[in-house]
Amino acid sequence: MIYLDNSATTQPDQQVLDSYTKVATQFFGNPSSIHGIGMDAERLLRKSREQAASILDVNSHEIIFTSGGTEGNNLAIKGIALQHRNRGKHIITSTIEHPSVIEACIGLEALGFEVSYLEVDQSGFINIETLRKEIREDTILVSIMHVNNETGTVQPIREIGEIVKQYPKALFHVDHVQGFGKVALNLNDSHIDLCTISGHKIHGLKGTGLLYVRNGVRLYSLAHGGGQERAVRSGTENVAGIVALVKAMRIAKEKQQDIKTLDKLQQKLVEHLQGNKRIVINTPIENKAPHIVNFSVPGLKPEVVIHALEQYSIYISTKSACSSKSSDESAVLIACGKERDIAISGLRVSMSYHTSEQDIDYLCEKLDVVIKNLGKVMG
Repeated sequence: MIYLDNSATTQPDQQVLDSYTKVATQFFGNPSSIHGIGMDAERLLRKSREQAASILDVNSHEIIFTSGGTEGNNLAIKGIALQHRNRGKHIITSTIEHPSVIEACIGLEALGFEVSYLEVDQSGFINIETLRKEIREDTILVSIMHVNNETGTVQPIREIGEIVKQYPKALFHVDHVQGFGKVALNLNDSHIDLCTISGHKIHGLKGTGLLYVRNGVRLYSLAHGGGQERAVRSGTENVAGIVALVKAMRIAKEKQQDIKTLDKLQQKLVEHLQGNKRIVINTPIENKAPHIVNFSVPGLKPEVVIHALEQYSIYISTKSACSSKSSDESAVLIACGKERDIAISGLRVSMSYHTSEQDIDYLCEKLDVVIKNLGKVMG
């Protein structure tokens, strides 16, 4: 099996699974309990929080554990909006954000908030000067993703942070779900106030993640209860999942040393795709993540190509897994100004550090066969 849908989810690392099993078996106590079993779980939770903070080079009290990217993005966006609605109701995001950001903003519009959606160019980059024009004195939040999950476009986060910090009422949230472990991001240097990370994108487990919340930033809680996670995200902590998340984060940071390997594999795939006149490459040439290649084969339905490749035990995808069963066209490619025949035929190859050169060679070989055969059928 050649699995190339790692932007949708990754195969859990065995070390991560072992960590989860050990903690779930031996440290099953409620960390809020005051007896010994509960205190053992609490100590493990505290240690995991410190380790996560160390990996991100932040303070441990700035870490809030969540169930993943969607919850983290919703908590950041709605939490800031509801907490600070008295000092402004203007929010800025982009047209190519993950559905958990776009839909959260749409939900806030229904509550009376004003949202400015920054358009992007054909490569998926926002225009910094447009951001300068759109940001206002009553802007309370700017939410821009680091790496786009469909095209791999890397936004100029540090430049954005420099602009946002000039507005005292505005906070800066970054969806770092696709970037962590693959594209370096310094939270402090980039003036980031809130940052989302998801476990299952880095060979961790589904249902695990964290939200970095800079010291001094206040959020309105979306889950009231026992006051866990700084009273922002109440509920008994998933200690086993949290330990597994931190283990996955540590492995991902170590693997990032092999980033040049992913670069070479991406270049190899792109060069092959460029040799096929039927293929249009949507991933930008520069400022792109090393693990994602998005391309279209106009005239061929992407789901047909995907199932044809599956016959060779090759697994790729089309657009975001969170929206792959909805409308035919990719909202991201449409936002990039792509023609409809390109937007409805987008395909995504997303690699991991487990991907080999042989995997890419085999994909290239079979992709050519599939496109040729389907081309004959489609006439």
